[in-house]
Amino acid sequence: MKIRKELWFGFSLMALLIAGAATMLISVPVITNGHIGLLMLSLVVVAIMLGFPTAFTLMGMGMLFTWIAYERDSAKTLDLMVQAAYKVMANDVLISIPLFVFMGYLVERANLIEKLFRSLHLALARVPGSLAVATLVTCAVFATATGIVGAVVTLMGLLALPPMLRAGYSVPLSAGAITAGGCLGILIPPSVLLIVYGATAGVSVVQLYAGAFFPGLMLAGLYILYVVIVAKLKPSMAPPLSAADRYVPLPDRLVAAGADGDRRAVPGLLAALKRQGEHGVSARYLIGQLLVALLPLLLVALVAAFAYRSATHVAVPDGLPELQQIGSGQESEPAPSGGLEEPSGGLDEPPTDDLSEPPTEEAPLAEPQAASDPATALSIPASAPDEPAALGTPPSLETPAAPDSPAAEAAVPKPSGTYWLLLAVAAVAMLAYYMVLNFTRLEVFKMLLTSFFPLLILILAVLGSIVYGLATPTEAAAVGAFGGLLLAMAYRQMTLTRLQESVFLTAKTSAMVCWLFVGSSIFSAAFALLGGQELVEQWVLGMNLTKTEFLVLSQIIIFVLGWPLEWTEIIVIFMPIFVPLLDNFGVDPLFFGLLVALNLQTAFLSPPVAMAAFYLKGVAPKHVTLNQIFAGMLPFMAIQVLAIVLLYQFPAIGLWLPQVLYK
Repeated sequence: MKIRKELWFGFSLMALLIAGAATMLISVPVITNGHIGLLMLSLVVVAIMLGFPTAFTLMGMGMLFTWIAYERDSAKTLDLMVQAAYKVMANDVLISIPLFVFMGYLVERANLIEKLFRSLHLALARVPGSLAVATLVTCAVFATATGIVGAVVTLMGLLALPPMLRAGYSVPLSAGAITAGGCLGILIPPSVLLIVYGATAGVSVVQLYAGAFFPGLMLAGLYILYVVIVAKLKPSMAPPLSAADRYVPLPDRLVAAGADGDRRAVPGLLAALKRQGEHGVSARYLIGQLLVALLPLLLVALVAAFAYRSATHVAVPDGLPELQQIGSGQESEPAPSGGLEEPSGGLDEPPTDDLSEPPTEEAPLAEPQAASDPATALSIPASAPDEPAALGTPPSLETPAAPDSPAAEAAVPKPSGTYWLLLAVAAVAMLAYYMVLNFTRLEVFKMLLTSFFPLLILILAVLGSIVYGLATPTEAAAVGAFGGLLLAMAYRQMTLTRLQESVFLTAKTSAMVCWLFVGSSIFSAAFALLGGQELVEQWVLGMNLTKTEFLVLSQIIIFVLGWPLEWTEIIVIFMPIFVPLLDNFGVDPLFFGLLVALNLQTAFLSPPVAMAAFYLKGVAPKHVTLNQIFAGMLPFMAIQVLAIVLLYQFPAIGLWLPQVLYK
């Protein structure tokens, strides 16, 4: 029986782990509990690679070595197990995992992604490599609906791979676009990985979502840029779509009204309304089509008006009393002794005899004398029209400016130059849009309205409520799951069978993650109890690494672990070991989590144990080989390494948004 290369790799890695553990135990003069903890870690990795269930392997190993650490005290061992399990049950953040997973499965089972891919590839028909670009955009949108890599890669393998192969795309490029795009769910919020990392490392999930937003967009943009460049330089790998593939049929009523695919939509609809009696198409239908065509313009106008109002609105402090007419309302309380009192003469004009000319430069200002009449003390000296008054009016006695006066106009804030610049850019964009908007593009736009924009609004509502602090991740996940159910029902795609499948798959995935947390909690407690964490920390600190060297070493270890292990196993087993070391090197746990998420995406695409390749191979045609899939994944893996370097060199890519929103 011939053993496959990936099995040889797995057995070799297990042999190295066992040999390393044995060498460590033999070489040390005294075997301490810390060495036993490292032995436990090695045995867990080997057992998982042999195929044992991860959660129960962690749980069993943790219980066994806890029993050894407690010197065979079963009561303390069981107490530790109960406390670790209860700690996981009391973690509110974990409630968001089944809700986000349920939202993703609802979107998947309702066939919304199929409509999305169809409309996107028609909208991007003139872009080089349009099918691959549409695949990447669809994967990015789908990744925000579900963070499950296997679901995205499998579904896109069924939807996008056959059309790309029929269009003459090369197998490596097609497979690479699907697998790389499917792995975006690891990083792009609402990522389940970020929730698990936040719960494990004690980092705010809200800040992780805000931090992962721009790195996710950057990575998706680099993928798209690579595909466009390849299609431009080597058209044989991604040939342009034929006219038949770009054809979009027009509705019969629009054709009856004189619509043509290449005719501009807005003038054509206005002309059809003018001769409404000739073609027999109702004016109501034509007005509806015109409103759809003008929808982008109306949206831009609404946003511009809202921005203008926000820029010119003057907020009144809550504690500021309203202005009242002088003398109205209740009588004021008498002023305390020593303060200003109301003049005895009321509001009469003070005597003119007491008014004097203001002091000149030669005559210094005389020392004020105590006036018996407060009105005299508060008298305002007259000044020449062209000369400033020596004593200005106190602020509390200034006369309010009239609403139409220049002073009042100057007090009203005005939009900045950036507002007018953006408004001009939007106006030019709208002009260009309506110059090229023909009836064919109008139909594509309507397809996007019914497939892309509803899903985009749902995603933005969920992520926006989390990032801006309007809702917790759990509350936003509940709203997202309910919104996904409403979308599926609105499209009449949700049957009882599909709902049952979504619930079953959600329960299966959530149970796996939650049991992993229980097992990880028991394992981490046993590892810390044995002193393994202290031993690792002493070993790392003894190497006298710099911050850069520590980050490189940790990312290399995580990258290698990503070959035989799932991301869940890496997060729950190894993050409790790495996170306590971050303070010693001055590394932000939020920044480290973003690096780990990008790194694990790279591990998913790295042969010979790239899980995304096996997901795609399971649904690909028989003539598509694993070697072809691996060859297509390598360029995208290099792009991910480039993204890691960019994120490390420019941390503001991931840290700018959290700092702006939460600090």
